[in-house]
Amino acid sequence: MISTIFARSTLGSLALAAVFAAGCSRQTEAAKPAADVNTSSGKPLLKVGFQLDWYPSPEHGGHFQALVKDIYRDAGLDVTILAGGPVVYPLPAVGTGRMEFAMGRCDDVILAVRQGLPLLIVCAQMQHDPQAIMMHEDGSVKTFRDLEGKTVMGGVGANWIDFVQRHYHVAFNIIPMDYGVGRFMTNREFIQQCFITNEPYFAELNGVKTRALLIASGGYDPYRVIFTSRSFAEKHPDAVRGFVAATIRGYTEYLHGDASAARARIQAENPSQSPALMDYSIAAMKRYQLVEGDPAKGERMGQITPERMTAMLQTLVELKVLDAPLPLERFVSFDFLPPEARAGGK
Repeated sequence: MISTIFARSTLGSLALAAVFAAGCSRQTEAAKPAADVNTSSGKPLLKVGFQLDWYPSPEHGGHFQALVKDIYRDAGLDVTILAGGPVVYPLPAVGTGRMEFAMGRCDDVILAVRQGLPLLIVCAQMQHDPQAIMMHEDGSVKTFRDLEGKTVMGGVGANWIDFVQRHYHVAFNIIPMDYGVGRFMTNREFIQQCFITNEPYFAELNGVKTRALLIASGGYDPYRVIFTSRSFAEKHPDAVRGFVAATIRGYTEYLHGDASAARARIQAENPSQSPALMDYSIAAMKRYQLVEGDPAKGERMGQITPERMTAMLQTLVELKVLDAPLPLERFVSFDFLPPEARAGGK
């Protein structure tokens, strides 16, 4: 999960991706019993696919923990985790039935539903998105208001850009992402979009001290979510509940228990993920309370609330991304969360 996933799909590209996805052969045998059985219940496991948004990385660790520790299997699921990448489109993959589950930002899912994809958010993967802007520690930008008149390398058309400019009454230029840190390394005034769990590590590894502003802390605060198709949720509600509960347990163990097997699996599938990078990413997830949220605000792992979803809808309307709020039931269900992940739950 690195900065390539910042680029938002336009209406046209999303539609083309959906057509492409519908015309391709399935990557998994959706909702078909596997040969294996759940050892505790004796029932056949249900084969499901989970589509990552990028190549395996530490931010995906809870899913790999649930996989290698058989937490998904204990929930009755035979889960295949598929790597993402620059030509993988999780939204249409799920919307057209090629994949049972995927991950992404809640604002992107809302817009995809508005465009006609039958998607349903079922839990939060992260309470707060890792997107940030990265500057040199000794540069002139210290706050969002300091962006006035600057140039930022970022995802052209990203919602956070309009939000920051409107909210802080600033204007700045955007140049397209090149998904590297080369220009950042050679220009102390260079500013770029990043994942707070990733790019600062590479800059500092090469001797450049950084400062980062988490976009969520600036007011644009979408969940990162797990979603499925409406039809799959209707046909297999117990499987959805099992996937949600197993994922939450996986992240709990990954962040606070022995994550060595999950880390080894991630590194085997993506050798670029060094132990030092994984240490940095996990520490950043904890420091910024990305996955578990802020308990002082009542946030907890996996939780999604009507209040935050309604606030996101209102923000999208204010940004003129939506012409009117969608009814919550069009794109999200709170029924698949375990009690401890619900607002006020125990």
